[in-house]
Amino acid sequence: MNTFLAFGKGYVVWNYEKTGNPVYLHIKQTKKLVPEDRPSKKPTLLAIGIDGGFDNNEPEYEETHNIVILPNYVALPFPSVELPEKVRLAVDAILMAEGAERKEQVAAWTADKKQISAYAMDLRQIGSVVVPPSGWKCTKCDKTENLWLNLTDGMILCGRRNWDGTGGNNHAIEHYKETGYPLAVKLGTITADLEAADVFSYPEDDSVVDPLLAQHLAYFGIDFSSLQKTEMTTAERELDQNTNFDWNRIQESGQEVEPIYGPGYTGLVNLGNSCYMAATMQVMFSTHSFCRQYYMNQSLKMAFETAPADPTVDLNMQLTKLGHGLLSGKYSVPASEKDGTTAPAITDAKQEGIPPRMFKAVIAASHPEFSTMRQQDALEFFLHFLDQVERSNAVKPELDPSRSFKFGVEERILCSSGKVAYNKRLDYILSLNIPLHEVTNKEELEAFHKIKAEKISEGKDVSSDEIVRPRVPLEACLASFAAPEEIPEFYSTALKAKTTAIKTAGLTSFPDYLVLHMRKFVMEAGWVPKKLDVYIDVPDIIDISHMRSKGLQPGEELLPESAPGSEAESSQPVANEEIVAQLVSMGFNQLHCQKAAINTLNTGVEEAMNWLLSHMDDPVMYLFRYRCSYLSWGTRCWGICRPIKS
Repeated sequence: MNTFLAFGKGYVVWNYEKTGNPVYLHIKQTKKLVPEDRPSKKPTLLAIGIDGGFDNNEPEYEETHNIVILPNYVALPFPSVELPEKVRLAVDAILMAEGAERKEQVAAWTADKKQISAYAMDLRQIGSVVVPPSGWKCTKCDKTENLWLNLTDGMILCGRRNWDGTGGNNHAIEHYKETGYPLAVKLGTITADLEAADVFSYPEDDSVVDPLLAQHLAYFGIDFSSLQKTEMTTAERELDQNTNFDWNRIQESGQEVEPIYGPGYTGLVNLGNSCYMAATMQVMFSTHSFCRQYYMNQSLKMAFETAPADPTVDLNMQLTKLGHGLLSGKYSVPASEKDGTTAPAITDAKQEGIPPRMFKAVIAASHPEFSTMRQQDALEFFLHFLDQVERSNAVKPELDPSRSFKFGVEERILCSSGKVAYNKRLDYILSLNIPLHEVTNKEELEAFHKIKAEKISEGKDVSSDEIVRPRVPLEACLASFAAPEEIPEFYSTALKAKTTAIKTAGLTSFPDYLVLHMRKFVMEAGWVPKKLDVYIDVPDIIDISHMRSKGLQPGEELLPESAPGSEAESSQPVANEEIVAQLVSMGFNQLHCQKAAINTLNTGVEEAMNWLLSHMDDPVMYLFRYRCSYLSWGTRCWGICRPIKS
């Protein structure tokens, strides 16, 4: 009751021995029984942990309080008028304080509010189309549902095709790509309450607010006051999918699976948005380096004794706590067994897992994005996590487990003069292009695209079971990393002029664990980012010895270093403004765009974008914000979170 730190009964004596503080508040929680036939509340908002949102299924507890004096564990009931006022005030302060768990509950997740579109106020409207009050149909196919009215030219087109083949035929988005007309409103959502209408901005790639929607509708002769709602908005459809989604479609449907328990099989409870963190940490603690550092070579007591006065903010303590929680098997038991109940064994026994709230608070403290309840990128979290681990082990770098992921990259630049330059760097990830020309199922793809075209022409959907995706072998991706690449406009210090150089890359060292980042985003015409829908075939064993860099070879001559004030010195650190402008328009920070252009020698927007995606270790380096289609972040992660499915 002096430091307000909380401990379980098995560990409280450690704090007493370390600090000499003998007085503790014992909070005993007893889980309230929930009737099996209790009706579940239907959510009305796409949110978690707030009224109207999805239920976190958090259990309710009854609490009893006692004052306990160590080392003999003398217990005094609370509340009691016999206790000194100082003790009563301290207990009240503890009971009213917000711990890590309460802070997580307060930081409930809710869908972002719609913003006013930047394109609404000066939207240009053309043509003389008059839209009827009913009987709508897509202009390019026979779809009569999920129809969108383009607010520029009045075209009525079907919406996007969903991942499972349902929805539209993508005609509305294709129309935007052809014309650049930015805003569309979903027919069937327009009523007298215009604020409820579903307006989408294609350039902003989000649902938006159009303050002039009444005026824009009137241009096409639409009397919104008489229209009735016949379709769900995008938000309502997301809510409906999250509520009614059949999890068997993405899990072991039709298979009998047996829950497994024991050391190394402990699940992590989802904290509302922590799928990215759970997947990453399960991978980290499956490696020998992290298991050795934070479990095998360090006990909980050792970490606690070396921790500062407040161990809740010590990364080493929290990683040791997490490591022991995941690997000891102490928490990997069926929920009924853990509760110590005498009730009959349940058929669908699940482990409760561990909620890494304190670890999340520590690792996210230095990052403005990870400390929020928004969805995040696992790759960015991986880089941030390794950076924090490296910093915490700066005094004893030989103990740093993050070194098992570090490797060296060497780039060789061959000038047309015959002279070479070598650039070296250290990295934690190897970013690879996906060479689609190396697909191994070309005939199958051609047959699928033929069937797909026929179905679309007939106004039919392609089911998810029929979809055929390109398959690219991992060896081809690795080969593309080491393949020669032309660098136009390269300034040669030997020729004292710009020329075309050839760049090749190799590894100067090999890590214990090689993390690969597949560049699934490419640039289409008009610099529109597109995510590749492709399979990467990974063999059980692969030889990458051919990727070893050979360094400066006998007979090779290095390019001379640039003289102070020379054109080379002035041109090399300057970023191409066209590349920077393109990246800034995509949402990147300008300074990082300049850095990307320089690091890729101004070779192009795509190369700079890939560099940014591979070095997202800064909170403002974002290109895309991903929206999960289903409420995977709102449920508990039972058992082991397999990263490949995350």
